[in-house]
Formats: sequence, C-alpha cells, structure tokens
Amino acid sequence: QVQLVESGGGLVQAGGSLRLSCAASGRSLSSNTVAWFRQGPGKEREFAAAIFRSGGNTYYADSVKGRFIISRDNAKNTVYLQMNSLKSEDTGVYYCAAGTRLILSTISQQTAYDYWGQGTQVTVSS
Repeated sequence: QVQLVESGGGLVQAGGSLRLSCAASGRSLSSNTVAWFRQGPGKEREFAAAIFRSGGNTYYADSVKGRFIISRDNAKNTVYLQMNSLKSEDTGVYYCAAGTRLILSTISQQTAYDYWGQGTQVTVSS
C-alpha cells in the first residue's frame, strides 16, 4: 500500500506560481508512475501531468503544457508539480495518483491508478 498526501495548495493571483508536493509513505514511489489530476468547480476530474517510473518521462495535458512541470525526488519519496503562469481556469482541487501498471496509452485514465491522495485546493484569483 502507498499513502499519498498532497500539500502546497493555496490562493494565488493570476500569473503567479505554486508548487504542489505529493509525499508518499508505506512504499517507495520510485516504482510507481505518478500523475496529477485536477477537478475544477462543477467540472469532471481531469488529467494534468504524469511522470513515468522508468526513465522519468513526463506527459502533460495541452491545457498545462509549457506552464506546469512535474518532477520527482526519489530520495524524499515525493513528486512535485511546479505551476507557473497560473490562470483562473487552473482553480480546483489537485490530486496526486500513483500506479505500477501504467503504459502510455493509459496515462490519463483515472481507473489505471491504484492510489490516490485526498487533494489540495488551488485557487487562482483574476
């Protein structure tokens, strides 16, 4: 079992930056592909970014590409999401998820992930 805890959310003005953290306990995250999903007010939860367990390749939704950076620190058992040039439409609850069975074609599918955190709120004011 892997327990995931997100942190780093908060209120920021449009154009600002935040860094989210996803800290794992129970087992090492290094053997997991880890993703960030988000759910805006009144919207479905959607894929934002992912980093593969092998090689560390990263993938992004078009809506965040060029603004968000996902990275991992295996020594700290933590994955980060650096969010820059934030927009009001980035507002929502951000969840990290982890799984060991991910392949490229399933990277954005919520059902492909085994473990989920409780989420952290990000609010971008315009």
